[in-house]
Amino acid sequence: MSNEQIVFLLLFLAPVVSSIPIALAYKSKGWTDKLPYLSVFGIFISVVMSIYILINLEGQYPYPWIPDLGINFVFMIDYLSSYMGVVTAVIAFFIAIYGLDYMKGDYRPSWYWFCFNLFTASMLLVVYSDNLFLLFVGWEGLGAASWGLIGHWFRDDDDIAYVGKAGRKVGPLEFSWPPSFGGWRAISTIRFGDVPMFLAIAAIWVFAGTLNISEIDWHTLFITLGAAGTIILMVCLLMGLFTKSAQFPFSEWLMTAMTGPTTVSALLHSATMVAAGAFVFLKLTWYIEPWHLHDVPGLEYVFIFVLAIGLLSGFYGALCGTGMRERKVLLAASTMSSIGLMFAAGATSYWIDIEVAGMNLALLVAFWYMAIHAFAKASLFLVAGHLIHGTHSRFLCGDLEFGKRMKTAFAVTIIASSFLVGIPLLTAYWVKSSMDVLYEHLWLHHDMLWPIVLLIVISLLYSAVLAKFLSLNFIKGEKPEHEHLEGGGLMKLGYVLMVAMLFVISCGIIIFEEAAHFRHAGGEAMSIGVGLAILAVFLVAVYKPSISALSRFGSFLSDRMYLPYLNDYILPKIGFFISHILDDYVNPAIDGLFNTKVIPGLFGWTSRRVRAIQSGYLSRYINIVLGLVMIILVIVVILVRGVWQ
Repeated sequence: MSNEQIVFLLLFLAPVVSSIPIALAYKSKGWTDKLPYLSVFGIFISVVMSIYILINLEGQYPYPWIPDLGINFVFMIDYLSSYMGVVTAVIAFFIAIYGLDYMKGDYRPSWYWFCFNLFTASMLLVVYSDNLFLLFVGWEGLGAASWGLIGHWFRDDDDIAYVGKAGRKVGPLEFSWPPSFGGWRAISTIRFGDVPMFLAIAAIWVFAGTLNISEIDWHTLFITLGAAGTIILMVCLLMGLFTKSAQFPFSEWLMTAMTGPTTVSALLHSATMVAAGAFVFLKLTWYIEPWHLHDVPGLEYVFIFVLAIGLLSGFYGALCGTGMRERKVLLAASTMSSIGLMFAAGATSYWIDIEVAGMNLALLVAFWYMAIHAFAKASLFLVAGHLIHGTHSRFLCGDLEFGKRMKTAFAVTIIASSFLVGIPLLTAYWVKSSMDVLYEHLWLHHDMLWPIVLLIVISLLYSAVLAKFLSLNFIKGEKPEHEHLEGGGLMKLGYVLMVAMLFVISCGIIIFEEAAHFRHAGGEAMSIGVGLAILAVFLVAVYKPSISALSRFGSFLSDRMYLPYLNDYILPKIGFFISHILDDYVNPAIDGLFNTKVIPGLFGWTSRRVRAIQSGYLSRYINIVLGLVMIILVIVVILVRGVWQ
């Protein structure tokens, strides 16, 4: 066995194998209190392996699985996967450290730690897989583990794990969702997109002859399919990515996923589940190279579609976030917005053929923003979990006096939020400045003004959302009714380590060759202007986080503009109507055709005719045979005469 094989085995299997003992010891409280450390150690091994891969490995590593079908273990170590693997493993490790405190005393730790580690391993498989089928295995692992984690508190016995206010109704629909429902909604929404995605992968195998992303001749594939085929194939693939990343209108599962433990929310929103869809889009686009395929009919419409969905999701998520009052749901809405910007930035690559250090600028910008968002958002979620523990409330609350007693959480929130929104000179500013340049290029060279207008509006709203989170938790919020600030040492360590990575990324922006464009873009007049506007909105929102005169409009936004009606009322009504038609009309018709009337009647008539000729007399059988022979002879004569004539 080669060194590379050992590295990959440890990378993917260490988290899962290390969590098996606690899963088997689910009946022993003594062991389930001790074994989480083993599970965390398994993730640490993945961290070490991912760093080893970043430093030492490059290129494609194939291992046979089902060669005759073109399905193999194929891992691609390129720029995207090598860095994303480290981001995923490190974030999972920091969250796991935090979870040692946060999940202490939970009523089913065996379930939690096994699903958590499976979740991590599945995302790593998605990140490194070059083979689409192998990637889909990791993709489904993410879905299964997310169901187990989001619905972890399945007893629905604690209001603190709910989303929405218990008993509150908007029309006929109750705007309150328990953990068991959150898990079901997540898996059902994701499955809605996974089916067309699987069909698209099957179609690629049929028409391209291989499932290895880096080996597919995408240009020939698209030309073979034509405009309509290209659009259908790509939209089917995108359905899986959009649902997994909770893009509009598939965002509701992400909001109600906040019923899960905060550790799950942090991992889900930073480097795994929600980021998976955006990452796979960047990965596919990296090898499709759409900036070289302008002769492919229909492909431009696909990238316009992604650009529009991404910006629409960004706007919707940020706008809803301004009205949110629940800590984790507010952050969830802002995550939806950020993921939308990643999709949109990646989609601009179709029109932007600018190479930076051998990489397309648009994809580079989207990926760096993904990395910054991952660490910043994970930090904010971990702080939110500590606040929920400390105040026993999932709603925004906390005044300045409370903030002084939660100094570490307060400081981390200031750093994570200000570094993420795009305030000048801070980490995300440089990447957001390059994003401004991308959209300015669309405006000046392709007459597309709406993307840059939406980007600026989204950036300002996003700044207000995170400022609101900061202010209403530590400065201008209501005084908490309960305060339990003792302990939490590992929780503090988790989010301090997490936010420290933003400084590491800032150093990368200063040092790395590929970040030179970020530094240059940060000096552009438009970038400076947008950055100062973001700073102004941030400061105003910290000072005035809520406006009483707009409370009714804020409630409308916090209700996600009644989008839950689509998921919980309209679609179920349509589904029940279709099932009623099928049950009352289609099923009886099929049953009558195959089981009770038409086909059974045909067989009965045929059997009666056959029995009628079974008289037992030889003369009758001879007459039947002679009759058939005469009919055949007549047909032959007619055919022969026709040929000779």
